[in-house]
Amino acid sequence: MTNTVLQQAFAVNFQYKVCFTHGLFDPNNSLLADHLRTENPVKIFVVLDKGLTEAHPDLITKLKQYFEAYKQDIFLCAAPMIVPGGEASKNDENLVRQIVEATHQYAIDRHSYIMAIGGGAVLDMVGFAAAISHRGVRHIRIPSTVLSQNDSGVGVKNSINYFGKKNYIGTFATPYLVINDFDFLRTLDDRDWRSGLAEAIKVALIKDVDFFQWMEKHAKDLAGREMEPMKESIIRCAQMHLDHIAGKDPFEMGSSRPLDFGHWAAHKLEYLTNFDLRHGEAVAIGIALDSSYSFLKGWIGQDDLDRILKLISDLGFDLYVPELTGENLIKGLEEFREHLGGRLTIMLLKAIGKGEEVHEMDPSLIGEAITYLESKHKIANVN
Repeated sequence: MTNTVLQQAFAVNFQYKVCFTHGLFDPNNSLLADHLRTENPVKIFVVLDKGLTEAHPDLITKLKQYFEAYKQDIFLCAAPMIVPGGEASKNDENLVRQIVEATHQYAIDRHSYIMAIGGGAVLDMVGFAAAISHRGVRHIRIPSTVLSQNDSGVGVKNSINYFGKKNYIGTFATPYLVINDFDFLRTLDDRDWRSGLAEAIKVALIKDVDFFQWMEKHAKDLAGREMEPMKESIIRCAQMHLDHIAGKDPFEMGSSRPLDFGHWAAHKLEYLTNFDLRHGEAVAIGIALDSSYSFLKGWIGQDDLDRILKLISDLGFDLYVPELTGENLIKGLEEFREHLGGRLTIMLLKAIGKGEEVHEMDPSLIGEAITYLESKHKIANVN
């Protein structure tokens, strides 16, 4: 028998813009309409984070006024759909079904838009629904938190949680457009304000020592809700995130995921605390853990570790929670390996600003790192 094998290879060029502004839905701000303008008005279905509508009670009114002002370019095909904010949106698969049903009910096709306005979890869920409808409806992200503006909202991942596991079902799908409105940040509570700074610490530690030093210098202002340094932090962090996506493996075909530094423990901690920990709070603890592990492994010195833990603390994060136990985390390590596709790849630190990947971790050393952070936590509480 003669075997026949056909092979083909092709490349697709993905492009999208990440914009930063104030007063996005002020009729005097034409940014959104300018990016969507065509010969005929385009149809948009909007999904809103409930927490955002509560913080901004006039948001729906402003949306309607904005679309009325630019009705020659864009129009709402239905009243905005309001969904729970936070991980609740990713834990309820019925929300995905409702968005998919809306694409059928309102004839939302691949030349229409689904626009999500809210935190990273809502953007993840809506992006997934958009990606599986008609094999991909154009998706516009309007991130409303620090975390989503500097990290998750500017990337190419969409997902929901399933089987009790973080991001188990999802897609890689580039957004059509991302617009960050800094005004949304003003109504965040203190926890959500600082939560996104964990992702800034992350990229600084593995990619940019100058950015880390900048964060050390501005830690007090960042923790104190100063807008100008926060804006600079978000833009710098988003730029590094985009630079990474433009690299050799944007859709993570391999096991290398440097931007998941600190995340293998964070994902498990979120579940172990029943999501009482914000994602950024869990990431901060995960960064502290992996930095301590890097120190115990002999890769970074005591001075570097002290600087890292001090920055995390200065920004208002805890270094330890009771759920941080060796037995619990080893399960998370195995789940992370499975999520990667079989081979464990963990980012550790060789120096501040320089990450190094490993393919195994020593459970006893993880335990020592946990004990180290627990001791730091106890000392801080005594003082």
